[in-house]
Amino acid sequence: MSESIHGHQVMEMMAKSAKNYSKASLKSDIADQYGADARFHTCMGSDLTADDLIDFLASKGKFVESEQGISMPQEHLC
Repeated sequence: MSESIHGHQVMEMMAKSAKNYSKASLKSDIADQYGADARFHTCMGSDLTADDLIDFLASKGKFVESEQGISMPQEHLC
């Protein structure tokens, strides 16, 4: 198994892309960047799948969801 990736790296990827994602397109970009079987961690959790990480970030208000999709404004980065 590869090393765990910190959730902040995914947040930075989202902010740099300036895209509005659907959940599916975000999961696809995460898989493209880090691998389909990548595991993630945050200060509050470990061994998270991409779906787990997306749900966690959403629950913490770390990205903006709108009719246009999910985006990560620079000001939301820690």
